[in-house]
Amino acid sequence: MLEVSAMRLLITLFAISLLAGCASVPSDGGGNLTAGSVQRHVYIGMSGAEVAEALGSPNIVTTDEHRNETWIYDKISTQVRESETRGATGTLRFLEVWGPILVATKTNNKTSSQRTLTVVIKFDERDQVRDFAYHTSRF
Repeated sequence: MLEVSAMRLLITLFAISLLAGCASVPSDGGGNLTAGSVQRHVYIGMSGAEVAEALGSPNIVTTDEHRNETWIYDKISTQVRESETRGATGTLRFLEVWGPILVATKTNNKTSSQRTLTVVIKFDERDQVRDFAYHTSRF
């Protein structure tokens, strides 16, 4: 009876470790700035305070040729996916004490992709949004 419980525990732990190896971990730490949030929350005529509340602080604040503010948001995120495959189809080796054993194999796969989002928001002389644009890319 104890052997069956121990075997179930080992199988459960093995299954959990296999699933954990397929997890995806974003490296950018999160954040609210997405193309969707720009589409939903930014509109012509809104104030700078409303933009800051919706998107947070910009990375760059500059002025245009008419001395009106221009805010630039620049976000780069990296997503790394790691997967691990384990199997019992390894090499058959002989040890002097125990005899032949099957050595498990382990294969690691790691892929990464990067995404960028650049948002440019131009304000008018009343410090209200007069124009905005965004660009996304993935590589």
